[in-house]
Parts: sequence; C-alpha cells; structure tokens
Amino acid sequence: MESIRQIQKKYCSRAIILAIVLGLGFILAGYKPIGKGLILGTLFGILNFILMGETLPWRVGQSKNKATAISAVSILFRYALLAIPIFIGVRFPEFNVAAAIIGIFMVQFVLLGEQILRLITPLTKK
Repeated sequence: MESIRQIQKKYCSRAIILAIVLGLGFILAGYKPIGKGLILGTLFGILNFILMGETLPWRVGQSKNKATAISAVSILFRYALLAIPIFIGVRFPEFNVAAAIIGIFMVQFVLLGEQILRLITPLTKK
C-alpha cells in the first residue's frame, strides 16, 4: 500500500503540472488573470492536501475529545488557508477568482479523473 507521502507526491505533482500547462495556455491565449488564478488556487489546494495528510496521524491514537479538537483546529486552519486565493482573486484584478476556486480543487479533479480513466480503460480493452 502506498504511504501518505507517496500519494501526496503523485497527485500533487500531476495537479501542479496540469495547472501550469493550462495556466500557461490561458496566459499565452491572452487570458492572464485566468491562468494566474488557476495556478494560485492550485498551489493553495496542494498545500491544503498536504496539510490534511500531515495532520491525519496526529488524530490516530488520541482520545475522542482530543481527536475532535485537533480535527476542528485543522479544518479551521485549512479553510482560512483556502480563503487566501479567493480573497486575492476578489481583491486583485490580476487574478481571476473563478479560476482560483477551480485551482483549489485541482487535486480533487486529478483524483476524480484518474478514477474515471480506470473505469473507462477496462471497457476499451474488451
């Protein structure tokens, strides 16, 4: 079974590569705010994904109350972290807020995309 860090490296690498390729495409097409927003959101989405994996072992083996408190603080911190690219997208016209929000979910899109490909691939091999 893959360790948490291996999984993080695999999906975060794919997410940032996809964001850079798409972002660069938008920038070259003349849509700089969209490209910059997408990359900004992806960076914060990756940071959120890494923090989620790093805090997971802290909750294991703790009492129910302590694990709940650790989870609550972790969630609040990660939500505050995810608010940063949204705030930047709203506040600064150099970044597109919708693209930043999409970028926040880039890791999840990569995970979902891989699962869809796994479902489709066996069908095409028959």
